[in-house]
Amino acid sequence: MSAVQDDTSDSSMFCKKILSALFYAVASFMITVVNKTVLTTYSFPSFQVLGIGQMLATIIVLFIAKKLRIVTFPSLDLNTFGKIFPLPLIYIGNMIFGLGGTKELSLPMFTALRRFSILMTMILELYILGVRPSYSVQFSVYMMVTGAVIAASNDLAFNLQGYVFVLLNDFFTAINGVYTKKKLDSKELDKYYPFFLSNIGLLTV
Repeated sequence: MSAVQDDTSDSSMFCKKILSALFYAVASFMITVVNKTVLTTYSFPSFQVLGIGQMLATIIVLFIAKKLRIVTFPSLDLNTFGKIFPLPLIYIGNMIFGLGGTKELSLPMFTALRRFSILMTMILELYILGVRPSYSVQFSVYMMVTGAVIAASNDLAFNLQGYVFVLLNDFFTAINGVYTKKKLDSKELDKYYPFFLSNIGLLTV
């Protein structure tokens, strides 16, 4: 009976992981599509204002979720800024250059160049966290980056500013992920708190 329960539990956990990955992929893709539509199709003049709106929406959603006890994290304390620094600055760089790259480049090119964030994350994890990926993981990353380079080489609408924006976005995405993991691994903060406080921190930087 115990073995059957264990198999059921493992199967349920596997399904949750698959569904979580699919939800993340769809949400990530839709965020990019919506941002691109707002900035180009509807000619929204400022990606900075769009980013501020998204930060406010994130804060409101997390605050409501906390009140409804869907998620939990400590109440806002200014002393916590020292613990979470430099995440607010990293987050604002990630947001600005991400939206700027989305506005400047086509979606296929933007998506291709975003693959460099995986390579940067792998390198930063090695030097900051001391995590060395397996050779199979390294090979997969190198293949994705090679594909991105090939895609970028065939871009007929060359846009240097867009390329710089996306590569800076890749860097800030990578360092944001690594430092967030470092903060969470050290048990300094709740898993939702860095995200919540980073958004609030941007409004006071």
